[in-house]
Amino acid sequence: MSFQLKPYLTSEEYLSAEREAEYKSEYYDGEIFAMAGASPRHVLIVTNVVSELRRQLKDTSCMVYSTDLRVKVSPTGLYTYPDIIVICDKPEFDDEHNDTLTNPMLIVEVLSKSTEDYDRGKKFENYRTLRSFKEYLLIFQERHHIEHFVRQPNNRWLLSETNRLEETVRLISVNCELALSEIYDKINLL
Repeated sequence: MSFQLKPYLTSEEYLSAEREAEYKSEYYDGEIFAMAGASPRHVLIVTNVVSELRRQLKDTSCMVYSTDLRVKVSPTGLYTYPDIIVICDKPEFDDEHNDTLTNPMLIVEVLSKSTEDYDRGKKFENYRTLRSFKEYLLIFQERHHIEHFVRQPNNRWLLSETNRLEETVRLISVNCELALSEIYDKINLL
């Protein structure tokens, strides 16, 4: 039985191909991983959160980015596309193309059945190596449920979670509040 090994790609080869590609892919440890399209529910949740963050951060130095801005986790070499990124400092980019951010402060991921384990596990593990990264919000799209992680002074992470539409999530790093009723506005869970 014969098998073909996947070729190892350098990050430079990945970026060159990714900048020309029709579809987004993540890169980690020499391999490229195609990203699947998002469901309408996923897209609407991202839109709801971006709208709320943009409204609350309008008169601050913070910037909200969604879905198409690549992030490089420099300590581990992961290149990925978070659903939502907020930065409050000057954006830092990996190179002169200014298309790969390296200093996210807040990252929001909307979970799907196919990505939930990765977003909660290995991806979060990679994100935690970034000094700028202070807060992580995981939003379930199949039910009303939010997991909120906040970096503590001792470099530990504090988890809080909620599933009640009348509650809000206080985002400490960017001084915002997200009401679950707004996050899930017009989301049909049936």
